[in-house]
Amino acid sequence: MNGQNRADIKKGLKVNIVLKQDQRSGNLTEGIVQDILTNSSFHPHGIKVRLADGQVGRVQEILE
Repeated sequence: MNGQNRADIKKGLKVNIVLKQDQRSGNLTEGIVQDILTNSSFHPHGIKVRLADGQVGRVQEILE
């Protein structure tokens, strides 16, 4: 799953996100979803989330 649909993302899921500073390089950061920050049901660049360690980025892949 690609992380563009809010319904696919739940708290506690393991995901790969791209951080703001990594958007050009495409570096992915793995973590556990703590909060879902995007209110819309779909976002073409990925739903924005906060990970358990406090990092914020857009979901690129859902791992679990």
